[in-house]
Amino acid sequence: MPDPSVSPAPLAPPTPPVPLSALLAREDLALRQIAGPTAPDPAIHWAHVSEMADPYPYLLGGELLLTAGVHIPEATGSGAGTGTGSYFDDYVGRIVAGGGAALGFGVAPVHDRVPEALVAACDAYGLPLVEVPPRTTFSGVARAVWQLMAQARLAELRRVTEAQQSLAAAACRPDPVPSVLRRLARRVGGRAVLYGPDGTEIAAAGRETGTLGALAALAAVVRADRGPASAADTTAGVHLAAYALSTGTGTGRGFALGVATPEQTSGDHTIASVAAVLLALLTGEHQSGSGAARSSALVRLLLGATPETVAPLLGGDGDGRWVVVHARPEAPDGPAPDPVTASALATAFGSPLVDIDEDVVRVLLPAGREPAPQPGWTCGVSAPAGPREWPAADVQASRALARARAVRSPLIRHGERPALSDLVPEADAAAHARTLLAPIAATPALVETLRTWLSLHGSWDRTAIALTVHRNTVRQRIARCTALLGTDLDDPDVRMELWFALRRH
Repeated sequence: MPDPSVSPAPLAPPTPPVPLSALLAREDLALRQIAGPTAPDPAIHWAHVSEMADPYPYLLGGELLLTAGVHIPEATGSGAGTGTGSYFDDYVGRIVAGGGAALGFGVAPVHDRVPEALVAACDAYGLPLVEVPPRTTFSGVARAVWQLMAQARLAELRRVTEAQQSLAAAACRPDPVPSVLRRLARRVGGRAVLYGPDGTEIAAAGRETGTLGALAALAAVVRADRGPASAADTTAGVHLAAYALSTGTGTGRGFALGVATPEQTSGDHTIASVAAVLLALLTGEHQSGSGAARSSALVRLLLGATPETVAPLLGGDGDGRWVVVHARPEAPDGPAPDPVTASALATAFGSPLVDIDEDVVRVLLPAGREPAPQPGWTCGVSAPAGPREWPAADVQASRALARARAVRSPLIRHGERPALSDLVPEADAAAHARTLLAPIAATPALVETLRTWLSLHGSWDRTAIALTVHRNTVRQRIARCTALLGTDLDDPDVRMELWFALRRH
């Protein structure tokens, strides 16, 4: 027979357990504990009815075992006679060995009172014994257990939801890391500690638990490159948990979150996991160093440094050239891009350098990272350009996007092949463009409409789509260009000359 003093770990269901005291407090059940300890409050994971003399093989652990005593031999009677203690000792010992949390004994119809020897055995083995009155059915007790479990589950879900909202709000504060740690410690009733890559304590919040050494050691386990993503332990009655804060940058692990709580619930683990994700986002840029480098680049630009000086800080691939991508949602009537969708798009392109300009998302990425079409987006890509040519590349990407939208292509790249215009000196070409386009140069809308219309071979509909205007507006603008320029736009030679000038404008 297994040692009755050793109880297996209960195979608990995915719901919070019910304290036995909550069941005893139900006035409709009229239950009464008559033996066994009352502290700590036993946790009931389920109710199970059995009249087996040996219930051990059928217990999972954590049960409130309900019996009417049908299995008690007649010779044992009420359990007050000589030799009756041996049967009840064996019976209670097997329940304890099976992990039973408490025993409920139904008075009537088999017995008119709880056997005294059963009371003595439960006291001896430390098993709570509950008297179930005749008017209370076992099914009513089981139903009460499940009702209380459902209530506890709902309360736990509400607690987790409120904690998630609270942690998200804390992450938006000016001091996000300390704020998240404070909210986490308050929500789990313990202590939260952020450890740096070298194991030092960077920030902490909550009450001292006296187990910081053990918590730091546990955090070191998850910080290891080949260590688990999370780990848990119990020291001096305090539950410890540690979570690796992975950045997803390929630089390995560094930061870790440690949490110490008086007790552990499934809700605590969920709340701590949410905090770990938020802290990973908040510390990821510092861990990889790219966030600090980009901040440095911005500061230097604001203080007068040249683009080519700060470009290396942005994490290029080494050749010093970049491309600009302009992207718009494919659905014309869909919502405008928000920071979350823009960040996701930039991540897909492999660059953190992203900006939202009204309904266009702009991404700057090293030329070595070839941008691919993205589902749900229409994209225009510039030719590779050095830092000084970034403004021109931005214009190229904008025009490529307009053309992509007009021809309904998911992605169009600005052409980089040699052209006949390269044979004309740049100064002469620019002077010719200024002279030819002077009548419309003061009206940017006319210039851009003419450029787009020519690039789309005189298509009114495609030009309207590209410029996001009505096709009649396109017709009016082209007619105005014809009048101001005093030329025939149906003549292919005129179109060629104007296109040459517009490329130099």
